[in-house]
Amino acid sequence: MTKYAFFLGCMIPFRFPHMEASARKVLEILDVELLPMEGAGCCPDPVGMQSLDLKTWMSLAGRNLCIAEEMNVDILTLCHGCFETLKTANKHLKQHLEMKEEVNEVLSKVDKEFKGTIEVKHILEVMYDNLDEIKNLCTNSPFAANGIKVALHYGCHVIRPSDIIAFDDPERPTSLDELVEATGAKSISYMRKMLCCGATIRGVSKDPALMMTREKLLQIQKVNADCIALLCPFCYVNFDIGQTEIQRLTKEKFNIPVLYYPEMIGLSLGLSPDELGLKFHRVKVAPLLKKLGIEP
Repeated sequence: MTKYAFFLGCMIPFRFPHMEASARKVLEILDVELLPMEGAGCCPDPVGMQSLDLKTWMSLAGRNLCIAEEMNVDILTLCHGCFETLKTANKHLKQHLEMKEEVNEVLSKVDKEFKGTIEVKHILEVMYDNLDEIKNLCTNSPFAANGIKVALHYGCHVIRPSDIIAFDDPERPTSLDELVEATGAKSISYMRKMLCCGATIRGVSKDPALMMTREKLLQIQKVNADCIALLCPFCYVNFDIGQTEIQRLTKEKFNIPVLYYPEMIGLSLGLSPDELGLKFHRVKVAPLLKKLGIEP
């Protein structure tokens, strides 16, 4: 069994606990043990906080890294933003002695010291490490039996900046495509596949962010996808809740179900919609479940 310090971040426990539930259930099946990070705080945000003050951003991230170091295990996170922050801070502090000393001076006030003894992983990497096992587990998947077509969205922070993340091709990634197809579904190509969904600018101006999401939804609609699959909670906001917001703004109805990737594995393995929290999705998943032959 592989053990990780489980960094939940802010958004998932406060807004999308069903994501945590599905991730926990699937990772347990994959023999991954998630250890609670007692006292962990916000990652913090990789865009806003970093642009305001680098040292503060590094210090807050460094404190979280120290908690995992004290546990003597690597970090696993479900959120793209948390992943980029913790991964960047971890690598930067290991490579830049002057910044490490400055951050440790701050951390000493709360009895912490960054040593650089652990690594940071995203659930995408951990799932991809278990690709063959997922294929074996999903041999009787309803996604294969019913020819389900999936338009997936990678999100920005899980593959970029590539010199820091160093996972998959930042322009033509394939890891999530392979994971989607491991469930028996068909990952379909569409225009603007690698376009940002707009989540990063949502806090500054919502309407332009929604128009970026709308552009992706239009392209996904053109290829007749049965659903969208993703792994980022902030991207999920734009694609799931965003469809309702776009309808209010433009009167357009998309009604494309949005699945968090562990939910796909869960459904493939016979977990019920209630066990996976599918009732909490804003865009109703019932039409997709009907195609899968699963009772809502």
